[in-house]
Amino acid sequence: MQREKRFEREQGDINLTPNRRKFWERNLSGAARKWFEEDSKYFLHQSLSTPVLNVISKAQGIYLEDLDGKQYIDMHGNGVHNAGFNNPEVIEALKIQLDAGMSFCPRRYTNIPAIELAQKLAEIAPGDLCRSLFCPGGSEAIEMAIMLAKLITGNFKTISYWDSYHGTGMGAASVGGEEHFSGGLGPMMPGALHVEFPGYYRNPWGFDNKEDVDAECLRQIEVVLQREPEMAAIIGEPVSATPMVPTQRYWQGVKKLCEEFGALLIFDEIIEGFGRTGKMFASEYYVTPDVLVLGKSLGGGLVPFAGIVTHDRYNTLQHRSIGHYTHEKNALCAAAALAEIDYIEKNKLHEHAAELGQYTLKRLNLMKEQYSLIGDITGVGLHIGIDLVKDPKTKERAVDEAEIIMFKCLEKGLSFKTIESNVITLRPALVITRQEMDLALDILEEAIGEVEQGKKY
Repeated sequence: MQREKRFEREQGDINLTPNRRKFWERNLSGAARKWFEEDSKYFLHQSLSTPVLNVISKAQGIYLEDLDGKQYIDMHGNGVHNAGFNNPEVIEALKIQLDAGMSFCPRRYTNIPAIELAQKLAEIAPGDLCRSLFCPGGSEAIEMAIMLAKLITGNFKTISYWDSYHGTGMGAASVGGEEHFSGGLGPMMPGALHVEFPGYYRNPWGFDNKEDVDAECLRQIEVVLQREPEMAAIIGEPVSATPMVPTQRYWQGVKKLCEEFGALLIFDEIIEGFGRTGKMFASEYYVTPDVLVLGKSLGGGLVPFAGIVTHDRYNTLQHRSIGHYTHEKNALCAAAALAEIDYIEKNKLHEHAAELGQYTLKRLNLMKEQYSLIGDITGVGLHIGIDLVKDPKTKERAVDEAEIIMFKCLEKGLSFKTIESNVITLRPALVITRQEMDLALDILEEAIGEVEQGKKY
């Protein structure tokens, strides 16, 4: 007998709910409905993408714009928009590169933009990370990091975290901790083991202080390392996508265990990298990993690009190819990455993210005192989560309420993603101003207030 299909909300709002249908009825008209139906007709349907929310005609700065000309402050952007959508300086860099007649570079050759990008990453990456390898997307970058760790250590097992997402390739989905991306596929990558991430608000042991949570999470890792020899790597986001923000003590403890048991530490900064957390890389708050995985905003919000940066001492695999990709040294992608990094540095967007993030967290915590729906506020820089609860004491997740708030905000001109079914995540472009953030928070507060008053969507 075939099992009933499950629709998991771990990675975002699903597209088969009554409220989603109401949103379509209220907001899709004319040309939008025509193209929506064409999209639904020709793309394979997926729980988190097709059918879609709406049809977008333009993305500029912090805004999305639909076919009716309505603008939305976008607080998601799939993580590609650190320097803003359609950043004019990134666009100009791409035009120059195209006009120069050097866009695609076949494998076995190199080009100046690709070399300059590798040089730049060696300059800005934490510690002495200095050797790069590029690829089209984050899933591939994660798998390159895993292969590197396995070949360097001679081991094959990995430790990663439940509820984490690292991509949808078979290797990336194996180290990811969500059944949504591995269910129904049969055997996944052998040796992919998982432990709890240090979530201080919702830890399963009922601990009240961070030290106890850290100690238990580190104990889990140590037990696995002791009982599962042949460990190649521990893989995690320094700050989770939710976001959960571990203490420095935790990651220092993980790094020490890696060194003790001969495993590499891989940090997935596909979301956090390039200023999102208030520093160029989130690992700067913690420890330098053995492998740093980058993506999303590396492509300047215009082209797909990702990669890894590691130590010079791991440059020992000349007899193997772990990143044999057609676009490994794509000059156009490299030019976009260089322009993106230059714009962030020149305009000190990482510092702006730190300052505006503190302001935003302060205002959200004031809202938390007023609205019982808000159970917890977490975040660092412009990487912020709002955990909505039905009851502050039981911490029961306010799943339906989170969805209603999301759709109310969309109709008021604010777009964001829910994660883990009830957590509102705010990840705007780093070019957002305080005034624009205030407008977004005003919309959010109005929607939360309406739902607390029992108003439905």
